[in-house]
Amino acid sequence: MEAGTGSAGLLHSLVRTKPVDQIVSEGGQGAGGELKRTMSLLQLTLFSVGATLGTGIFVVLGEAVPLAGPAVVLAFVLAAVTALFSALSYAELAGTIPVSGSSYSYAYATLGELVAWVCGWCLLLEYAVSVSAVAVGWGAYLNEFFDKTLGFTMPAAISNSPGEDGGVVNIPAVVVVLIATLLLLRGTSESATANTVMVMLKVGVLAFFCVVAFTAFRAGNLTPFAPMGWAGISAAGSKVFFSYIGFDAASTAGEEAKNPKRDLPLAIILSLLIVTVVYVLVGLSAVGAMPWKRFSLSGSEASLARVLDEATGMAWPSAVLSFGAVVAITSVVLTVMYGQTRILFAMSRDGLIPPIFQKVSPRHAVPVANTLIVAGFIAVLAAAIPLGRLVDATSIGTLFAFSLVSLGVIVLRRTRPDMPRSFRTPFYPITPLLGIGFCVYLMVGLGAVTWTVFLLWALVGLAAYFAYGRRHSRLAAEPAGRPATGKESR
Repeated sequence: MEAGTGSAGLLHSLVRTKPVDQIVSEGGQGAGGELKRTMSLLQLTLFSVGATLGTGIFVVLGEAVPLAGPAVVLAFVLAAVTALFSALSYAELAGTIPVSGSSYSYAYATLGELVAWVCGWCLLLEYAVSVSAVAVGWGAYLNEFFDKTLGFTMPAAISNSPGEDGGVVNIPAVVVVLIATLLLLRGTSESATANTVMVMLKVGVLAFFCVVAFTAFRAGNLTPFAPMGWAGISAAGSKVFFSYIGFDAASTAGEEAKNPKRDLPLAIILSLLIVTVVYVLVGLSAVGAMPWKRFSLSGSEASLARVLDEATGMAWPSAVLSFGAVVAITSVVLTVMYGQTRILFAMSRDGLIPPIFQKVSPRHAVPVANTLIVAGFIAVLAAAIPLGRLVDATSIGTLFAFSLVSLGVIVLRRTRPDMPRSFRTPFYPITPLLGIGFCVYLMVGLGAVTWTVFLLWALVGLAAYFAYGRRHSRLAAEPAGRPATGKESR
């Protein structure tokens, strides 16, 4: 039913918020079954690290260095500061509203249904496209490993994206999506265990890279340090912000964490600190080992392997790195796909998207149909879209969602000041305001084509909301004061 008639009713339906208590009480419930609380603080932290670490370093560094030169290190710091402000806001809301919807659910509780829908729609862009971009990089490192160890590479027609170096369809990108899908379908606990192993391997491989690259470090390679000035650093910062996407992955596990109010904020902050330290060390060692101008000649997808080739003149170091990247990037695909399925789960439970996305398998306690639909969509993107477009489209959707989270902290502090919070954003309201400002600043640094794609995506999302979401919203259909249970029939 509609919450009124005419323009007043329309406005009410767009700005209605979902009570925090109701959001929390519905946690874990879905059609046909429930999600299980199996994830510890370590697993949550490594889930966020797994979703983050590798995305930028293994895939995007080669595109960022030509923009900023050796000052790409500062670009990583700029992106880290932006991410930190957002992470502190995420930590507060994740501890207060520990559910699967992440920033979508936070926006629903603070900014209203329409803003929540737009946020969730942008998250679809962020998660699906970021997984696709990483999957493209996975294929490049797989080819690099085959070349160094077996002396052959897959044909360009099936290993490159369409329009790039003779590419027709990127088959390896589809394969890694299928691997992640099989792991997710086995269950959350099994996925978390597999991710833990892959993250440990990933950190070990990047430590190996740093040791080898620093042996070839030349101070002269850092001069001039910022050849394109602040404009170059800012442009590279917008580009490498892609490498911080994923630190919020723990927030999508709010309904499967053992102690969400304590562990979610800690996992978000710890994961961001870990990946920032690693990024700065790897970035510094890379530009110190290879002149920055050569990055534009070496190809972006497997740039770290090229650094080791030039630094050592031997094949085995880059073979080790490439193997590690193949396994490590799989963890990014796994954890980000997990995050997207849980956000869709929350949106479906609210009635804004079809109920099939919240159907949980009683046997494995995972949303099977949801996972398969997401995997199919991501596989098509990964097979058919070039890397550069994927990176920029992901960054703008993420920055928009992050800014809404910071705004949500401000709104919830004003509307529910006495609500218990397991973590409080320090230096409020300066921190969330800076989070919004930095996100807007980096969004402005993205190109016109990226903005066009983003706005078109938002318009499609609005059309979908008015065609389906608004009419099926469970919040609108429920009598005031009656909390929903995710198990009601549709």
